[in-house]
Amino acid sequence: MAVTLALAVSEPEGEGPSASAAPLPPRLPRWPLLIMFGLVPLWWLAGAFYLIWPLCGAVLLALLIVRGRVPLPPATGVWLLFLALVLLSATQLSSPVSLLPFGLRLGYYVTALVVGGYVYVCVRERADPAAALVPICAFWFGLVLLGWLGVLAPRFALTTPTEMLLPAGLASHPYVQDLVHISATEYSELSLNPIYRPAAPFPYTNNYGSAYAMTLPCVVAYTMLRRRGFLRWALLVSLPLSLAPTFLTLNRVMFVSLGVGLGVLGVRAVLRGNVRVGASVVGVLAIGGLAALLIPVAELINNRVESSDTNTDRLSLYLEVIRRIGDSPWLGYGAPVSVDTVTAEVPVGTQGQLWMVLFSHGIPALLCFLAWLVIVALRSARARSAPGQWLAVVPVICLVQVPFYGMADPTITIAFFGVAVAMALAEREASHRWADRAPPLRPRWAGAG
Repeated sequence: MAVTLALAVSEPEGEGPSASAAPLPPRLPRWPLLIMFGLVPLWWLAGAFYLIWPLCGAVLLALLIVRGRVPLPPATGVWLLFLALVLLSATQLSSPVSLLPFGLRLGYYVTALVVGGYVYVCVRERADPAAALVPICAFWFGLVLLGWLGVLAPRFALTTPTEMLLPAGLASHPYVQDLVHISATEYSELSLNPIYRPAAPFPYTNNYGSAYAMTLPCVVAYTMLRRRGFLRWALLVSLPLSLAPTFLTLNRVMFVSLGVGLGVLGVRAVLRGNVRVGASVVGVLAIGGLAALLIPVAELINNRVESSDTNTDRLSLYLEVIRRIGDSPWLGYGAPVSVDTVTAEVPVGTQGQLWMVLFSHGIPALLCFLAWLVIVALRSARARSAPGQWLAVVPVICLVQVPFYGMADPTITIAFFGVAVAMALAEREASHRWADRAPPLRPRWAGAG
């Protein structure tokens, strides 16, 4: 049973209207989520995608507070403990300059929880759960559109209005510069034959692959919940179109995480005898296989690996995190710190969310982060319907990605979105099964004579 956050003042016992006569709280509107997720291409062009995300979260939080009586998703307490540990780790920051990136990352973590809670309430209070998935489907279209921009105009880059408005000292900060100066792809400018990997609306192509893998189950779930309508058919058309930019990211972990997610989905379908889920998995694999025949992904990945030191750099950073965390195991260092690797200066505590949390916030924070993912994965797995089972693999995909991909950005919000819908659907299905098994109520006068 979900915990309820009493944001409104309650009546004293014995006074005021009875619980049965209490007015229902107002429904949460969908327009803030549509603006937040649906207008991502515009936020990206303005250079404000990363900066506006916590502001949108603040609007959602205000709406939740005004509504009152908010049921909280499972594992919220674990995430709140994680946030408290992250906040405490700010005491370990080495300089005031680090406060800005620290504050942004904390803002993304808080925004993820707010979005998850907001979506969870929307699904619980609406008869049609597909309606709650419309904002994430709108985000999907933006992801595909900007991915194709990277394919067709790989050198597209822009000095954004946000970049021009920021103070020169702030705009030149390496972390902020990556966020506000946009480019369609990520590539090496020093290479004579660069490999262009779609990245927009994110500064890094790994974020694109991570977001794609998390969003795909949400899109498939929507097409299963809605049997007709323009949006459903547009999504079905966009699925094969999305493969070209996605494959060209050459993100190995994206492929692995999707493979593990589909594997878990297929095993659950076999164990539960769900033919519809099994057929959908086969269909997705068939589309991906046909695309792989046209795009030599394996060859491109091998060429990239042979021409870079990315694996060596990653390993050196992981070993450095393990070496340094022994000096500050409880609260970490507050943020990544830069060191020289094989090829360049790269911050220790990057190249994977697991290492980011461990190095920046300490061992207890990492345990809370992983515990949240495991708990929501188990809770979501209770879903029996085909859409619910597809959504239930979102946390599974995240668990595969965390050692390799960073999520201290808007991608963590995408994970919370999918997880919130998955858990709400699982709870709805469980309540219906219980109602079907419950014996009919017997009137008090029955059998009297």
